[in-house]
Amino acid sequence: SKDLKGAMETLIEQKRQKLSTVEKLDEHMDFASQLIFAQNRGDLTAENVNQCVLEMMIAAPDTLSVTLFFMLILIAEHPTVEEEMMTEIETVMGKQELQS
Repeated sequence: SKDLKGAMETLIEQKRQKLSTVEKLDEHMDFASQLIFAQNRGDLTAENVNQCVLEMMIAAPDTLSVTLFFMLILIAEHPTVEEEMMTEIETVMGKQELQS
């Protein structure tokens, strides 16, 4: 728990440093950025920000796997959509090999 908390603090500090050097903020305004700015305004504490980022990191693999599962089920149930997706992939990728 202590190691995870330290890792979160390091990630947030890296994000804070990146935000301080970017020219166009709108290109970097994700949820973590919003949390950092809320802390800067005094709306959140550093602990609030750390906890929110930690929860996002922990929850993401679980919610992502469920989302992907249902997405694949929907694609399987709609073959025309699958065909359209494959056509788009082939159009964009051409003869290039797909990579993860």
